[in-house]
Amino acid sequence: MSDNLHPVRTVTVGHLSADIDEDLAPIIEVIWRLGLTTWTCCQDAGESNADWPKQLPHMAPIIAAQVGWSYIDFPVDDGLAFLTGLAQAGPRDDFYLRMTHWAAPDSWDVSARPWDPAILDPTRESRFGLKLLLVRFPNYDRPEMLHRLTAYEAGALTVPGPIDRSSMTPQG
Repeated sequence: MSDNLHPVRTVTVGHLSADIDEDLAPIIEVIWRLGLTTWTCCQDAGESNADWPKQLPHMAPIIAAQVGWSYIDFPVDDGLAFLTGLAQAGPRDDFYLRMTHWAAPDSWDVSARPWDPAILDPTRESRFGLKLLLVRFPNYDRPEMLHRLTAYEAGALTVPGPIDRSSMTPQG
Protein backbone atom coordinates (compact mmCIF):
# COMPACT_ATOMS: atom_id res chain seq x y z
CA MET A 1 0.00 0.00 0.00
CA SER A 2 1.33 3.42 -0.97
CA ASP A 3 1.72 6.30 1.47
CA ASN A 4 1.17 8.68 -1.43
CA LEU A 5 -1.61 11.25 -0.98
CA HIS A 6 -2.41 11.20 -4.71
CA PRO A 7 -3.59 8.17 -6.68
CA VAL A 8 -0.68 6.53 -8.50
CA ARG A 9 -0.10 4.48 -11.61
CA THR A 10 2.87 2.21 -12.14
CA VAL A 11 4.98 3.48 -15.04
CA THR A 12 7.47 1.09 -16.60
CA VAL A 13 9.87 2.01 -19.39
CA GLY A 14 12.72 -0.42 -20.01
CA HIS A 15 14.45 -1.08 -16.67
CA LEU A 16 12.73 1.89 -14.99
CA SER A 17 9.56 1.34 -12.98
CA ALA A 18 7.90 3.44 -10.30
CA ASP A 19 4.52 4.41 -8.91
CA ILE A 20 3.91 7.92 -10.24
CA ASP A 21 1.13 10.35 -9.35
CA GLU A 22 -1.65 9.53 -11.78
CA ASP A 23 -1.87 12.99 -13.38
CA LEU A 24 1.90 13.05 -14.07
CA ALA A 25 2.30 9.41 -15.10
CA PRO A 26 1.83 9.96 -18.87
CA ILE A 27 4.33 12.84 -18.82
CA ILE A 28 6.93 10.87 -16.86
CA GLU A 29 6.46 7.92 -19.22
CA VAL A 30 7.35 10.05 -22.25
CA ILE A 31 10.25 11.69 -20.40
CA TRP A 32 11.68 8.24 -19.64
CA ARG A 33 11.13 7.07 -23.23
CA LEU A 34 13.21 10.08 -24.29
CA GLY A 35 16.01 8.65 -22.14
CA LEU A 36 15.83 11.38 -19.49
CA THR A 37 16.14 10.75 -15.78
CA THR A 38 13.72 12.08 -13.19
CA TRP A 39 14.19 11.88 -9.44
CA THR A 40 10.88 12.89 -7.90
CA CYS A 41 7.62 14.45 -8.97
CA CYS A 42 4.29 15.48 -7.52
CA GLN A 43 1.01 16.41 -9.19
CA ASP A 44 0.15 19.00 -6.51
CA ALA A 45 2.90 20.04 -4.12
CA GLY A 46 0.59 22.21 -2.03
CA GLU A 47 -1.75 19.29 -1.33
CA SER A 48 1.11 16.89 -0.61
CA ASN A 49 2.81 19.26 1.82
CA ALA A 50 -0.34 20.68 3.44
CA ASP A 51 0.58 19.37 6.88
CA TRP A 52 4.10 20.89 6.92
CA PRO A 53 3.02 24.16 8.61
CA LYS A 54 2.00 22.16 11.72
CA GLN A 55 5.68 21.45 12.38
CA LEU A 56 7.16 24.33 10.38
CA PRO A 57 4.81 27.35 10.66
CA HIS A 58 7.09 29.52 8.52
CA MET A 59 6.26 27.25 5.57
CA ALA A 60 2.52 28.12 5.54
CA PRO A 61 2.65 30.82 2.82
CA ILE A 62 5.05 28.77 0.68
CA ILE A 63 2.85 25.67 0.84
CA ALA A 64 -0.29 27.73 0.14
CA ALA A 65 1.37 29.11 -3.01
CA GLN A 66 2.11 25.57 -4.23
CA VAL A 67 -1.54 24.46 -4.33
CA GLY A 68 -2.34 23.83 -7.99
CA TRP A 69 1.33 23.42 -8.95
CA SER A 70 3.15 20.26 -9.99
CA TYR A 71 6.86 19.61 -10.02
CA ILE A 72 9.39 17.27 -11.56
CA ASP A 73 13.03 17.25 -10.65
CA PHE A 74 15.87 16.05 -12.81
CA PRO A 75 19.63 15.86 -12.97
CA VAL A 76 20.53 19.31 -14.32
CA ASP A 77 21.39 18.26 -17.90
CA ASP A 78 18.26 16.10 -18.24
CA GLY A 79 16.09 18.94 -16.94
CA LEU A 80 17.56 21.27 -19.53
CA ALA A 81 16.93 18.66 -22.25
CA PHE A 82 13.31 18.38 -21.04
CA LEU A 83 12.82 22.15 -21.32
CA THR A 84 14.47 22.19 -24.74
CA GLY A 85 12.14 19.45 -25.98
CA LEU A 86 9.07 21.34 -24.78
CA ALA A 87 10.28 24.54 -26.45
CA GLN A 88 11.18 22.89 -29.75
CA ALA A 89 7.88 21.03 -30.11
CA GLY A 90 5.48 23.96 -29.98
CA PRO A 91 4.96 27.59 -30.79
CA ARG A 92 6.47 30.42 -28.80
CA ASP A 93 3.17 31.26 -27.20
CA ASP A 94 1.90 31.91 -23.66
CA PHE A 95 2.92 28.36 -22.62
CA TYR A 96 6.44 29.05 -23.88
CA LEU A 97 6.50 32.39 -22.04
CA ARG A 98 5.47 30.73 -18.77
CA MET A 99 8.39 28.33 -19.22
CA THR A 100 10.97 30.97 -20.04
CA HIS A 101 10.08 34.41 -18.70
CA TRP A 102 10.02 35.11 -14.98
CA ALA A 103 7.47 37.93 -15.37
CA ALA A 104 4.90 35.99 -17.41
CA PRO A 105 1.60 35.25 -15.67
CA ASP A 106 1.97 31.90 -13.83
CA SER A 107 5.62 31.71 -14.84
CA TRP A 108 7.29 28.41 -14.11
CA ASP A 109 9.74 28.16 -11.26
CA VAL A 110 12.85 26.49 -12.66
CA SER A 111 15.81 26.41 -10.32
CA ALA A 112 19.08 24.59 -9.96
CA ARG A 113 19.49 23.38 -6.42
CA PRO A 114 22.98 23.08 -4.95
CA TRP A 115 23.82 19.85 -3.15
CA ASP A 116 26.41 19.31 -0.44
CA PRO A 117 27.13 15.63 0.29
CA ALA A 118 28.14 16.67 3.83
CA ILE A 119 24.45 16.97 4.68
CA LEU A 120 24.38 13.15 4.77
CA ASP A 121 27.80 12.70 6.33
CA PRO A 122 28.88 15.48 8.71
CA THR A 123 32.44 14.13 8.78
CA ARG A 124 32.90 15.13 5.14
CA GLU A 125 34.06 18.53 4.05
CA SER A 126 31.47 20.58 2.23
CA ARG A 127 31.71 20.42 -1.54
CA PHE A 128 28.71 21.91 -3.28
CA GLY A 129 27.69 21.04 -6.79
CA LEU A 130 24.68 21.61 -9.03
CA LYS A 131 22.94 18.27 -9.27
CA LEU A 132 19.21 18.96 -9.42
CA LEU A 133 16.99 21.04 -11.67
CA LEU A 134 13.59 21.58 -10.06
CA VAL A 135 10.81 22.43 -12.52
CA ARG A 136 7.52 23.67 -11.02
CA PHE A 137 4.59 24.47 -13.27
CA PRO A 138 0.86 25.17 -12.99
CA ASN A 139 -1.27 22.03 -13.18
CA TYR A 140 -3.18 23.39 -16.16
CA ASP A 141 0.00 23.12 -18.28
CA ARG A 142 0.15 19.31 -18.02
CA PRO A 143 -1.93 18.57 -21.16
CA GLU A 144 0.23 20.89 -23.29
CA MET A 145 3.38 19.37 -21.81
CA LEU A 146 2.22 15.87 -22.78
CA HIS A 147 1.27 17.08 -26.25
CA ARG A 148 4.65 18.74 -26.83
CA LEU A 149 6.70 15.89 -25.38
CA THR A 150 4.85 13.39 -27.57
CA ALA A 151 5.47 15.60 -30.62
CA TYR A 152 9.13 15.97 -29.68
CA GLU A 153 9.48 12.21 -29.30
CA ALA A 154 7.97 11.79 -32.79
CA GLY A 155 10.40 14.34 -34.22
CA ALA A 156 7.62 16.84 -34.95
CA LEU A 157 9.55 19.99 -34.18
CA THR A 158 8.18 23.50 -34.64
CA VAL A 159 10.05 25.93 -36.85
CA PRO A 160 11.48 28.74 -34.68
CA GLY A 161 9.50 31.93 -34.95
CA PRO A 162 8.52 35.12 -33.18
CA ILE A 163 7.42 35.06 -29.55
CA ASP A 164 3.77 35.91 -28.90
CA ARG A 165 4.00 38.16 -25.83
CA SER A 166 0.33 39.13 -25.77
CA SER A 167 -0.24 37.28 -22.49
CA MET A 168 2.12 39.78 -20.84
CA THR A 169 0.30 42.82 -22.21
CA PRO A 170 -2.31 44.32 -19.88
CA GLN A 171 -5.81 43.97 -21.29
CA GLY A 172 -8.31 46.74 -20.96
